[in-house]
Amino acid sequence: MTAVLSSSTHDRRAAVPVLNRRPLLAVSAAVGVVLLALSGRHGYHVDELYNRVSGWHLAWGYVDQPPLVSLIARVETTVFGDTLAALRVVPALLTCMVVWVAGLIARELGGRGGAQVFAAAATGASLVTLNAGHVLTTNGPDLVTWVALGWLWIRLLRTRDARLWLAIGAVTGVGVLAKHLIVLLLLALLVGVLSAGPREVLRSRHLWAGAGLATLIGAPAVLWQITHGWPALEMSAALSKALGADSRVAFVPFQLLLIGLFLGPVWIAGLVSLLRRAEWRAYRSVSVAYLFMVVLLIVIGGKPEYTGGLLLVLLAAGSVVVAQWATSTFRRSLAGTALACNAVMSAVLMLPVLPIAVYGSNPALTQLGVFQLDQAAWPQLTAQVAVVHRSLSPQERTHAVVYANHYGLAGALDRYGPEHGLPPVYSGQNSFADFGRPADDTDVVIAVGVNRDAFGALFATCEPRGTFETDLPVADRGTGFLVCRNPREPWARLWSKLTWIGFQCPYTAEAITAKSEKGCWS
Repeated sequence: MTAVLSSSTHDRRAAVPVLNRRPLLAVSAAVGVVLLALSGRHGYHVDELYNRVSGWHLAWGYVDQPPLVSLIARVETTVFGDTLAALRVVPALLTCMVVWVAGLIARELGGRGGAQVFAAAATGASLVTLNAGHVLTTNGPDLVTWVALGWLWIRLLRTRDARLWLAIGAVTGVGVLAKHLIVLLLLALLVGVLSAGPREVLRSRHLWAGAGLATLIGAPAVLWQITHGWPALEMSAALSKALGADSRVAFVPFQLLLIGLFLGPVWIAGLVSLLRRAEWRAYRSVSVAYLFMVVLLIVIGGKPEYTGGLLLVLLAAGSVVVAQWATSTFRRSLAGTALACNAVMSAVLMLPVLPIAVYGSNPALTQLGVFQLDQAAWPQLTAQVAVVHRSLSPQERTHAVVYANHYGLAGALDRYGPEHGLPPVYSGQNSFADFGRPADDTDVVIAVGVNRDAFGALFATCEPRGTFETDLPVADRGTGFLVCRNPREPWARLWSKLTWIGFQCPYTAEAITAKSEKGCWS
């Protein structure tokens, strides 16, 4: 009996085609070269500005994310320098890994050389991939762990090699350090395998060893959450509230945009084929996991892009289907054209291939290219705040600080402020509030982006000093500047009223009044 089982396992392991190594390496490298070549254009993304500062305040966790991205930021700025291009080296390398693993997934599903290369190229041409690869956010390492976990899961289902649970556990542990979202993937795959099989893969002592390894690696981030009162739950609730019902309405259409309109049929073919193909019966849990995830996220009001990593797994499966379908010159041309068009569309929306003025002046690109506009005009903002600072008397400047309403503003002023002579910058949003507060002798505050009535009530005087002016339709255009003097309370007490957790600030007088003890001051 043991011999029969060993022979069966050997047959399954031998079933995969030869790895098309050099072409896969070429595709992965090409994507990385493009990302690195464009890494210095436009400017820092709003989240990068936050991650850069958090890198200088390392901890085992933050209110809004685990520690891995902040550690990456610290290493990059230390090794490569405190520049925009330096901050984007690791995201580009991680994206190369995502592209490579997509080819491995196609191979696991029986895809030969052409299918492997198409899967890698299609992954590199997808919006979700280029989004994660261009900027340093939690999306980069999170996407790697999702795709790697998808590959290991399919390989486990094919080979029944229980030792793969250890690799799954290691990847999961790293995923927990990158983004808590990896738990959603594990839940979805568990639901998938329980409903569609094969359930026997769950009957292994290696599963518990893998779970233990994941717990060991991810424990510091989890313990930080426990000791700080699970702020991740508060962040999740704030995000769901900020998205509102619009997220549910747009969820399904947004699924087509995550990969790209031209490659939508490919991942859909993968989804359907994993459910229906007899030879892929063992892998049905992957499609079931995706469908479960969609329903769950719609119900709880999650972000549509949370499915992005699993969509890339389906895209790799669909690439095998496309390679088998493209038996004629016409069909191969059609597949190639779809791939090229998707690459162009993804590059225009996710990469700085066009001048930033084009994104700001073209109505269609302004709506679709918000990702690019979130990287623009930060030096202009800082220069205008510096004008306000220079208008203060020399004595006031010695006891002045800058308070920025959200972490993007604070991160920009922290990055560009020193070259303009700006004083220290503080913000009360999320973990930026833990990075420090003004000294007790601070009696002048240049406030950026706050509500004059709500914020001004905390000081003896508060006077407007203009607004942020720029030709680009960036989110912070029109942000007001205030100069506030003489806080009414000691900073030790005042600071707790200026800190807030979330994404969206209250704008109505009623909301501001309701959060007068602790809240957001926009």
